[in-house]
Amino acid sequence: MRVKVLGTAAGGGFPQWNCGCALCARCRRGELPPRFHDSVAVSGDGRDWWLLNASPDIRVQWEAASVLAAGPGPRDTPVRGVLLTDAEVDHTLGLAVLRGGADLTVYAASPVHEALTTALPLRGLLDRYAPWRWQDTGAATVPGAGATGCAASAAFPLSGGLTVTFHPVGTKAPKYVAAPAPGLPWVSALRIEDPATGGALLHAPCLATWPDGFDALLASVTCAFIDGTFFSAEELGQAVRSPDAGQSLMGHLPAGGPGGTLARLARHPGLRRLYTHFNNTNPLLDPSSAAAEEVRRAGVEIPADGMELTV
Repeated sequence: MRVKVLGTAAGGGFPQWNCGCALCARCRRGELPPRFHDSVAVSGDGRDWWLLNASPDIRVQWEAASVLAAGPGPRDTPVRGVLLTDAEVDHTLGLAVLRGGADLTVYAASPVHEALTTALPLRGLLDRYAPWRWQDTGAATVPGAGATGCAASAAFPLSGGLTVTFHPVGTKAPKYVAAPAPGLPWVSALRIEDPATGGALLHAPCLATWPDGFDALLASVTCAFIDGTFFSAEELGQAVRSPDAGQSLMGHLPAGGPGGTLARLARHPGLRRLYTHFNNTNPLLDPSSAAAEEVRRAGVEIPADGMELTV
C-alpha cells in the first residue's frame, strides 16, 4: 500500500491565518515550514487513490502530489473517493472542491452522513453537480463500552485492492451541530488493509481519550498516524491564552505527560508510529524543540507534508 501525506496540520493550518503566536511568526519568517490541513491519500495499486478526509486545502494538496494528477483523459482522475474520520469542517469542506467529480464514493459513520445532509448540507449540494455514492458504514458502538470499544464496522472493499473498517473512538460532535444526541460515534479511526501483503494502516487524527480496545487495534496494524494536535495540556493557555485551555483540549488527548499518547504508544515498539494533526501552538512543529527531541527518542515520527511511505 502506498501512503501519501497531503497535510499534517490541525484546524487553521500552519501558520494559522489569525494567529501571531511565536511558532506562527517563525513560520511566516521562513524559519519553519508551513503545513496544510491533515489529510492522507492511500492506494493499493498505484492507480486508484482514496483520500482520508477532504481538507479545505485539497486543491493545493492535490497539485503538490503528482500521484493524484489528472489524466490521461481530459476529465480523468485517479481519486475514487473519500473516507471521513468525522464531520468537522476541516475534514469535510474539501468535498465542495470535488463537486462535479464523476463516480466518487464517500464513506462515513451514520452521524457524519446525517450532519452532511442537514446541519452542513454538502450532500444535497454536491449531488446536484454529479451524483455520488454515499456509503453509511453503520458503525454504532460507543467508545468506552467495555470490551466492545473500537468495535469494527463491516469491511468495505475499495478499488485498487484495499479494504477499510471504521472504528468509533469518540463522541464529540462538530460545533455547527445543534443539540447533538449524546453518545453517538461521531469520530472514527480508519483501518485500511492491503490483503495482498497483509500491511495495514491506522489513521486516527482525533482522540479525546484512549478508548477501550485501542491498544488491540494498534496491535493489528503495521503503521499508525495518531492524534498529535497538542503536546501538553497547558499549551493553549501558554501560547495564545485561549479560553478553551484546560477544557479537555478541544477533544484531543495531549501527546506528552504521564497520561499522554506518547507514553501509551511506548507499548507498541514494533509499530511504525507517526503523529499528525498538529495545532499551530504545538512545539513539535519546531524540530529543534525539547518536545520534538523527546518524541524522536521514543521512536515516534513527526512527518512532513508530502512524505510518502509504503505499508
